[in-house]
Amino acid sequence: MNFLDFEKPVQELLEQIDKVKQVGEKGKVDTTATVKELEEKILEARKQITDKLTPWQKVQLSRHPDRPYTLAYIDALTEGTFFELHGDRNVKDDKAMVGGLGKVNGMSVMFVGQQKGVTTKLRQYRNFGMPNPEGYRKALRLMKLAEKFDVPIVTFIDTPGAYPVLEGEERGQAEAIARNLYEMMRLRVPVICIIIGEGASGGALGIGIGDKVLMLENTWYSVISPESCSSILWRSWDFKEKAAQQLKLTADDMLHNKLIDGIIKEPLGGAHVNPEEAFALVKEELLKQLDKLGKMDTDKRIQKRIDKFCNMGVFSEGVPAGEEKK
Repeated sequence: MNFLDFEKPVQELLEQIDKVKQVGEKGKVDTTATVKELEEKILEARKQITDKLTPWQKVQLSRHPDRPYTLAYIDALTEGTFFELHGDRNVKDDKAMVGGLGKVNGMSVMFVGQQKGVTTKLRQYRNFGMPNPEGYRKALRLMKLAEKFDVPIVTFIDTPGAYPVLEGEERGQAEAIARNLYEMMRLRVPVICIIIGEGASGGALGIGIGDKVLMLENTWYSVISPESCSSILWRSWDFKEKAAQQLKLTADDMLHNKLIDGIIKEPLGGAHVNPEEAFALVKEELLKQLDKLGKMDTDKRIQKRIDKFCNMGVFSEGVPAGEEKK
């Protein structure tokens, strides 16, 4: 298991447990009570860490190398029924964007999401979760297919952004994302978007228009990453922690500003500590939301989706004092 800097107290306690168990095995001594005491200390340490997490630390947790990615969630939710679909029918199959059909408790669902790699080789294969234009076009193709067969759509968002290269711009990166925003707003089937890690810029928004937009507890969603924001404003990455604070990018901030519809709790310490529990929590919330959305009138559901996004960022300009009479 990998540990972040602020997780060191937990790491030290786990190392103590390993040493105690080794001593017990060698000396044939019962160490059950000692191990139990250390495990309770680990729970307390994780609780203290979780209660004091800063926005920057939540950004770090969202990028934790042991954190489950999109395919892990899909495999857990569909229990072996997932059938992946490939290609945008134009350029190629973008490995950073995955999608396909699967069954959740007997219900057919179209899954779409960005996928990062769990090893260095797979990270390169998946382009570090940064889709090209063909990735967004593949996502839209699958979503329109789901609409055709009246299948609800679930997207998993976890990307540092769309792939920022000249070739991507030449193939219409901005147009591909904009087209997704337009088409997703009008999809006639229920759409649920779940941010499971990083939600950066238009790369995340390209599959982020839904009836319900949810965030896991230790994730972030913003127009720009803290590092990029710091480099633009201060010409250095040294202010990334301050940038994370000012960007208001945590799940709590996003819910407070009415930019998302809900927060899904994570296991104590983060989704990487207990992936199975994280999968169960996501599944529970997903089934609840699918049931609610499935009972709504289609036209009313679409209009509610449109109104929700149209109301974001709306402001009114007041009349200056003394101008009313003019």
